[in-house]
Amino acid sequence: MYLAANLLSPSLGLFVWLLLVFGLLLYLLKRYAWGPITAALEQREQNIARSLARAQEAMDEARALQARNDEARREAEQASQRLLREAREEAERIRSAEVERTREEISTLHAKALQEIARDKEAALLEVRSEVASLAILAAERILRESLDTERQRTLVEHFLDDMSRN
Repeated sequence: MYLAANLLSPSLGLFVWLLLVFGLLLYLLKRYAWGPITAALEQREQNIARSLARAQEAMDEARALQARNDEARREAEQASQRLLREAREEAERIRSAEVERTREEISTLHAKALQEIARDKEAALLEVRSEVASLAILAAERILRESLDTERQRTLVEHFLDDMSRN
């Protein structure tokens, strides 16, 4: 126990040896351990800084790519809206042209029908006039062939009129 008590009691020699061993340990640590440890830490710090810089560059590039994609999407939407608008305008123009063409066709057909009706009317009138003239000539011929008295002429005209009403 004496030895243990001796170790715990302060003594100048032990203090010097402890101080010397501790100094030697610090020197060895500084020379062989602290240098590589700090170099490794500095290397690690540089690697982390480079990684952060690359990550920032990648983030910036991703943002730029996102901005380009957004712009391209907007341009595509505008182009599709423009194409859709142009298609609608073209469809409206075609529809208007077709309506106008149909109206012109109807107008032309109407004019042709009116002309045909007028021709048929003229033809019918000419036919009626020709028939009336023929009948008048026939009646005059009969009257002139028979020189009859008034009573006989009246009877002849009545028969003529009856024949006309039947035809």
